Amino acid sequence: MEWMLLPYRRYFEFTGRSRRKEYWMFVLFSILVQIAIGIVFGRTTTTTYGPTGIGGGFYTSLTGGGNIVSSLFSLANFIPSLAVAVRRLHDQDKSGWLMLLVFIPLLGWIALLVLMCLEGTRGPNRFGDDPKGVGGAAVFE
Repeated sequence: MEWMLLPYRRYFEFTGRSRRKEYWMFVLFSILVQIAIGIVFGRTTTTTYGPTGIGGGFYTSLTGGGNIVSSLFSLANFIPSLAVAVRRLHDQDKSGWLMLLVFIPLLGWIALLVLMCLEGTRGPNRFGDDPKGVGGAAVFE
C-alpha cells in the first residue's frame, strides 16, 4: 500500500527517479479507485440514440454522482500521475519531455507504455541516485 501512495507524498516532485514498482502500483491504485467509484456512486450504461440507432451512434455515461466524484478524483490525480511518469522516465536517463509523446495518436501511447515497462539505468544518472539502491542510497526499501 505504501508504494501506491508514495506518488501522493511526492505530489509536485518532478525531479529524481521512480522505480517501475512505484509507477505501476500507483497505476493499479488509480484503476482500483475508479472501479470503486463506479461501484459505489454509479454504474456505466451504454445507450443508443436516434430513431433506430443509425446515424445516432452510442454514448457511455456514468450515472448517479459517480461522474462528479470520478472527475474530481481524476483532477486530483493528474499532477501526481504526471510527476511519477516523469520520474519514471528519469530513471531511464531520459527527459521528462518525452511525455509529450502522448499527443501522437496511438504510436505515442505505445511508445510511452514500452518506456514505462523498461528497467531503469543501474547506479546514479544525471537525475539522481538509483531508487533501487544500486550505487547509491535507496529511496524506499
